[in-house]
Amino acid sequence: MATATKDVEKQLETLRDEIRYHEHRYYVLDQPELSDAEFDRLMDKLKKLEAEHPELVTPDSPTQRVGGKPREGFVKVRHSSPMLSLDNTYSEDELRAWERRVHELSGRKDVEYVCELKLDGMSLALHYEDGRLVRGLTRGDGTTGEDVTANVRTVRSVPLSISKETLKKAGMPLDFEVRGELLMPIGAFKKLNAEREKQGLAAFANPRNFAAGTVRQLEPSVTASRPLDYFGYMLLQKGRTYFDRHWDTIDALEKVGFKTNINRKLAANMEEVWDFIQHWEGRRESLPYEIDGIVVKVDRTSLQEELGYTGKAPRWAIAYKYAARGAVTKINDIIPQVGRTGKLTPVAHLEPVPIGGTTVSRATLHNMDEIERLGVKIGDWVQVERGGDVIPKVVSVVEDKDHPRGHKSFQMPERCPVCGGHVVRTEGEADHRCVNTNCPAKLRESVLHFATRGVMNIEGMGDALVSQLTDRGMVKNVADIYRLTKDDLLQLERMGERSAQNVLDEIEASKKLPLERVIYGLGIRFVGERTAEFLAEHFGSMDNLMNASEEELQEVNEVGPRIAASIVEFFQEPRNRDLVKQLRDAGLTFAGKKKRRGMKLAGKTFVLTGTLNNYTREQAKKMIEDAGGRVSGSVSKKTDYLVAGSDAGSKRDKAKELGVKVIDEKEMEELVGAYS
Repeated sequence: MATATKDVEKQLETLRDEIRYHEHRYYVLDQPELSDAEFDRLMDKLKKLEAEHPELVTPDSPTQRVGGKPREGFVKVRHSSPMLSLDNTYSEDELRAWERRVHELSGRKDVEYVCELKLDGMSLALHYEDGRLVRGLTRGDGTTGEDVTANVRTVRSVPLSISKETLKKAGMPLDFEVRGELLMPIGAFKKLNAEREKQGLAAFANPRNFAAGTVRQLEPSVTASRPLDYFGYMLLQKGRTYFDRHWDTIDALEKVGFKTNINRKLAANMEEVWDFIQHWEGRRESLPYEIDGIVVKVDRTSLQEELGYTGKAPRWAIAYKYAARGAVTKINDIIPQVGRTGKLTPVAHLEPVPIGGTTVSRATLHNMDEIERLGVKIGDWVQVERGGDVIPKVVSVVEDKDHPRGHKSFQMPERCPVCGGHVVRTEGEADHRCVNTNCPAKLRESVLHFATRGVMNIEGMGDALVSQLTDRGMVKNVADIYRLTKDDLLQLERMGERSAQNVLDEIEASKKLPLERVIYGLGIRFVGERTAEFLAEHFGSMDNLMNASEEELQEVNEVGPRIAASIVEFFQEPRNRDLVKQLRDAGLTFAGKKKRRGMKLAGKTFVLTGTLNNYTREQAKKMIEDAGGRVSGSVSKKTDYLVAGSDAGSKRDKAKELGVKVIDEKEMEELVGAYS
């Protein structure tokens, strides 16, 4: 009997390997060796054999790309390291200015770059353990993404498993993370829209939004029915880049079976980079997928780490964006739209016009400053472009005998058009915002933010559940979460007794979380996780924070005038103060332990260079800042310490030249007091 089982196991594995081979030929290399009918026969044979021996079915079998019940929602998961966006540039001068900054910050002139097509899709992180796919995460807010593993498994160009031998041959570890872009080919997108038009259904706007919507379907079978592609471009282990060079990363991903973009170049200098950009600008229409520019990255990983990051983007990479496509049309009206953060964006309602294969009927005017700069009025004829080939925007007013001017000016309302709350414009800022946290336009995102793992950690309160609760009016503000009953939850779709009780247990457990989590959960503009922690430690209670003046708030570590003004503005809105009262009545933590920290290295400026053995650049930066120090990107006379790891480069020389003290990792730990 045991021998028979061994024979079946061997037969199954041989069959699975054969199918994986043909999937790779078809979906990754685009070089099929079998007809569709022949491939289907192989798959049917595997399905039949697995049905006869269900105990031998493995999670990475090709038959398991789609399976299981629809999910109740998407769980939020923190990324191993931030998934940041790239800074954009639109001219050769801006690109060369970026190159100069790379040279200045690194002290090197011999920098190689990797040029890649900027695929216009959706970022996804794939986690593998022992060579098997275990998790797929959306980018989310860059820090936390949604777990869409069941849907990712249906994408044929995503390997479900990679053999140890293949990984070893490519020099890759067994446990790793791949980041890349999910997209829909243009041909498949056009075919889908043609079929929808025949059925009398509305066409989808563009391939990028369609891909993003598809991977967030609660039914994996829907995702499986749509032809998506995944292109890998980054390899991490425990949140850190694995190979010494980005070029080697892409080669390794290709060797183990990931689809990578063959249209890439290793450039020795900016002249070669610019040649690549010009080459593809005139050829992008010939590609089978949408691109909106070229991504340029510093090749060497050690140099990437040395260059580091700004608040939202890496200094070692930049996106060159091609010129947008445009057309002339008329503005019929301007209507403010309230976004999920409360920002009011004036939107031009246009005479529909085709731009780059898409019919555009609305375009953003950004804010009142932009309207005044352009001199736009309702009734004007305007030049409209799809910025980055996707988001339509008004770029100029057309004025000639064929295009007469409009006469009606637009003014931003004083009250929110959705909830009637105060609309404010902070001094020095361009945007108008509704400051009512309970505004229906903001409600869904406010609740999702409040419930997420890094905030109030209410497991199970994901996208689908929150949508139902807000759409049905069962949750009108975040405090209503604490009034939910089991009977309320059982009214919802896909909610059973056990699931309902689990959600209620999570809600109850969240009441015990510390004050800083509650502050973060309020969604105060500019107040993130770290700032909320500083505020809780400084004031010790919600009452003290609510009644603090701007001057008192600026005494808190890392709180400047802009953050202080935002906090005061938030608590001046009566609806927000009422929300805080409701949360207090619900039993959340409103007091904490005052803690003054961050004074040990107050006034000291550090620069980090080279590769540290025990810390990432961000971890070392946080240690120093937690002790009151400041971390700068370049060495100057104002620098107190240069922390030098291996491959320190010219910053060490400059520090010595300026008389700046050079210390190693251990000395940094001693200064910070990490082991005191």
